[in-house]
Amino acid sequence: MPHPARPAAFALAAALVLTGCGAQLPTSQEEKGASAASDHYPVTVENCGEKKTYDKAPRRVVTNDVGITEIMFALGLADRMAGYVMPDDKGDLTSVPWKDGYGKTTWLSKKTINKELVLDARADLVFAGWNYGFSEEGGFTPAELRRVGVDSYLLSESCRNGQGNARGVMAPLDALYTDLRNLGRIFDVEDRAEALVTDFREQVAQARDTAPKGSDRPRVFLYDDGRDKPLTAGAFAGPHDIITKAGGDHVMKDLEDTWVTVGWETVVARDPEVIVINNYGDRSAEQKKEFLKSYPPLANVSAIKNDRIYVLDYVDLVESPRNPAAVASLATYLKEVSHG
Repeated sequence: MPHPARPAAFALAAALVLTGCGAQLPTSQEEKGASAASDHYPVTVENCGEKKTYDKAPRRVVTNDVGITEIMFALGLADRMAGYVMPDDKGDLTSVPWKDGYGKTTWLSKKTINKELVLDARADLVFAGWNYGFSEEGGFTPAELRRVGVDSYLLSESCRNGQGNARGVMAPLDALYTDLRNLGRIFDVEDRAEALVTDFREQVAQARDTAPKGSDRPRVFLYDDGRDKPLTAGAFAGPHDIITKAGGDHVMKDLEDTWVTVGWETVVARDPEVIVINNYGDRSAEQKKEFLKSYPPLANVSAIKNDRIYVLDYVDLVESPRNPAAVASLATYLKEVSHG
């Protein structure tokens, strides 16, 4: 019968021989992880036209707004966050696929993100965007954070395109996939990122297979808010891809920006057959719907005459991991409309 101590003694002897030959043997999982991390870093990604290099994964990230926060959760990075900032008008957060992330990190503020909050949280990176927390008017910018030793990552949907403050440099879903892959590299979770991108692409492809096509595609207008003038989505905001890939003809697809204000006369002239309401803010989706149906200039618009108004939540419509599911749900509705 073999002596129980012999295998352990043999393993120890073998380890000593290897060590004597100059081999470095990690003695713990932590050391193995550190060794792998040192092989991964530094990494460089392109973010809104700027090359950014990271020597290690950020450990105390502060995010601004719900879509940005859920990108981190979808990648399994709640443990890398110091917390998040968002108003409490972003809908039900308890039924989303990544709801556990909200329980694992801190809701730092329901007000506007600012430098003092970030410093109090001892953040090493802020993940936000232009008009998603960053603004010159508020004095909260990536350059200002850099001056106090805090790095930043910009939401790709919000990238400025060089025409004043106009935003958008790529198709909306491409912006989501770009951020997932960039963050996958920054945090050394590239496999997770690629799996998400693959899954999201499949969801969108399946929705497009069943969506209206050709002359059956209904004209669709996105209504965010506003009474004197409506706030809507241009070609580089999330709703463009959601509407288009769901089988709709986005009536504001010629606007080369993300979220923009137009005149009601433009809406009337383009006669949308479906209006999608962005559900958030002080006015409920039902209140917005009541306004649209009672506003005299819209009385002869097809969507109003036929009561074809569909509601999606804010986080479905801004860049977020909920975008593919929004494509699928809208595609189902538009298919019904096209056959109605």
